[in-house]
Amino acid sequence: MATLLGPESPWTGGKKRTRNRNVLTRIRQSQIGGRGFSRGTQLPEALLQERDKRAKWHGIPVLLQELYESSHLNSDFTRTHVVLKELSSLLSMEAMSFVTEDRKTAQESTFPNTYTFDLFGGVDLLVELLMRPTLTTLQKPKMNDDLVKDCLSVLYNCCICTEGVTKSLASRDDFVLFLFTLMTNKKTFLQTATLIEDILGVKKEMIQLEWIPNLSGLVQSFDQQQLANFCRILSVTISEPDVGNDDKHTLLAKNAQQKRNTSPSCAEVNQVTLLNIPGFIERLCKLATRKVSEATGTSNFLQELEEWYTWLDNTLVLDALMQIANDEAEHSSTESSDESTLATIPLRHRLPQSMKIVHEIMYKVEVLYVLCVLLMGRQRNQVHKMLAEFRLIPGLNNLFDKLIWRKYTTSNHVVHGQNENCDCSPEISFKIQFLRLLQSFSDHHENKYLLLNAQELNELSSISLKANIPEVEALVNTDRSLVCDGKKGLLTRLLTVMKREPPDSSFRFWQARAVESFLRGATSYADQMFLLKRGLLEHILFCIIDSGCKSRDVLQSYFDLLGELMKFNIDAFKRFNKYVNTEEKFQVFLTQINSSLVDSNMLVRCIVLSLDRFESQTEDVKVVEVLSECCLLSYMARVENRLSFLFRLVNIINVQTLTQENVSCLNTSLVILMLARRRGKLPFYLNALREKEYTEKYPGCLLNNFHNLLRFWQHHYLNKDKDSTCLENSSCIPFSFWKETVSVLLGEDRTSPCAIISYIDEPYMELDRELLED
Repeated sequence: MATLLGPESPWTGGKKRTRNRNVLTRIRQSQIGGRGFSRGTQLPEALLQERDKRAKWHGIPVLLQELYESSHLNSDFTRTHVVLKELSSLLSMEAMSFVTEDRKTAQESTFPNTYTFDLFGGVDLLVELLMRPTLTTLQKPKMNDDLVKDCLSVLYNCCICTEGVTKSLASRDDFVLFLFTLMTNKKTFLQTATLIEDILGVKKEMIQLEWIPNLSGLVQSFDQQQLANFCRILSVTISEPDVGNDDKHTLLAKNAQQKRNTSPSCAEVNQVTLLNIPGFIERLCKLATRKVSEATGTSNFLQELEEWYTWLDNTLVLDALMQIANDEAEHSSTESSDESTLATIPLRHRLPQSMKIVHEIMYKVEVLYVLCVLLMGRQRNQVHKMLAEFRLIPGLNNLFDKLIWRKYTTSNHVVHGQNENCDCSPEISFKIQFLRLLQSFSDHHENKYLLLNAQELNELSSISLKANIPEVEALVNTDRSLVCDGKKGLLTRLLTVMKREPPDSSFRFWQARAVESFLRGATSYADQMFLLKRGLLEHILFCIIDSGCKSRDVLQSYFDLLGELMKFNIDAFKRFNKYVNTEEKFQVFLTQINSSLVDSNMLVRCIVLSLDRFESQTEDVKVVEVLSECCLLSYMARVENRLSFLFRLVNIINVQTLTQENVSCLNTSLVILMLARRRGKLPFYLNALREKEYTEKYPGCLLNNFHNLLRFWQHHYLNKDKDSTCLENSSCIPFSFWKETVSVLLGEDRTSPCAIISYIDEPYMELDRELLED
């Protein structure tokens, strides 16, 4: 307390400290009394003035008394507004210092004026003032818009400086819902939206959008700028909350949670509420794809962006500054937009020109995020249909070169800060959100072909015709009026910039994920050849072998992409062998794979599956040639290498540590054993696991662990149609064979040569039969 109120505070010594404690006691008693906003009014003004100077309250308690007295029911609020402005000036400097000092937390900085304002009931008084129209039916003078705006601004300043204020406001559902009603007034929209966003960010329980009075009418009343800002609020209400605990992310915990929560989550209900608003998705598509005025661009925009964005990180604050800039522009017609003149004008005068571009970029970040979340929700097919109908993908394709991936120096590609996944600038956030949207849009959905133009669709048809294979049904059914325009489709444009990306750029991860999603699902030879012809395989191998890339996330994304690109494709393996043409290169490649099997196991699965298929096609001369020459296929053909992968895949996971990230290791080990079972070699592999245990002197460890993993597999996959379909499509092995193999491995007959328990000696049986039931 002494630190908060200053070194000379009377709180720090003797009788004076006791007297001031009495002041605090009376304040807190008045708070308990029911009308928190009147705390300060219950204290004698003389006492407040006497203590004010030493306590360094800067007259705030006295001003709050005056604010309370001047805001009675019959007041015209003239004096109220004057007092509030005086209070606002005392608080705004603290809020600005909070924003400009790297947004320190309340624990790292102290804000005595804000603390005093809240302590003496200022926050409660402003809430009562704002909500007064809903609390009484009496005729009363109406608060003007400027007074409402200032009340909201002061509350927001208190929130960003004192977390306790935000949490207190968030606990009041009546106030939160009331704030939404203020958004109907365009003059108070920005301040209201800013405050709501801050409050919802700390609210423990997610608000249900259907509680908002006349939500549909409210959203339909928004102009495009307001709708974009409203998306910042929506993003909090439609996203599943992050539990913040790694243990909760395990599949065991998730499955248990799903059993408890059989009804849709609040976020899912909110998603449905939004989709039921007429015209909502169509307007978001228009926002996402609208063009930025050519007149707003300057050659030194990015430099300006770096200079001022370090302290300006809120679209809503941007809007406020834009309003000021527009007002100033109305009074001045002397400024020139000529670049040569622009270079001589100080940054503070050039800011509005830069802001117009960043404004649009930041709007699109929010809109793309909302669309991305909806694409991943339960209503995915409905959202997909609307996004296709409203031509989202062609619109983004038209923006790609001019806005999404504009040409500028490579130094700007590098993500700032120590965290390589940092998305702190508008440009970076925009690119990542765009790539995430492409990933969600393409993943296991026939609409992925909308990422191509008509000429590229014809190319896919030609590839199928030349290979004498039928066209993919989804390609045949694609509505060509909804595909990309221009010389290149969106996927081709993405491949172009992907190849130019610097080695250490985190965009590589998102780019690879977006392209991989186009290939995921049932393997399409034509899709693979389309990408192979554009040099994608050579680019991936360069990144893995020659670029010196150290990022595990990027390497994992490239391994996964390479697996989808090469699976069952003999031409891809031939190209691989042509690039990896020395033993040194091949050893580097193997080292990268072996350095983290969690990251590379999908590629291992691809190689194993492809080898199995190629070995059944020995009547094809081309296949036989590649089988004999390809170093990668030859390596995997050696049984000792497949066993080595199997040992490690089973050993690096257990039921308690299984997550969405590493469960693929379990499925890859199953693929190896399923293919062995097809060839009658399953007992050989199980016996090899047993011998490995004894060699390593931990008998029963591997097989007991694998037994528990397979029991979990049954619980996890047998009740999930989507996941089981993905396994079938990606492996080209019927899911019935997956189930049969797991059942055989879990057989209880100790004489069965294909049951795991047959290979575990009795003393080492540690099958935890209660594990999954618990």
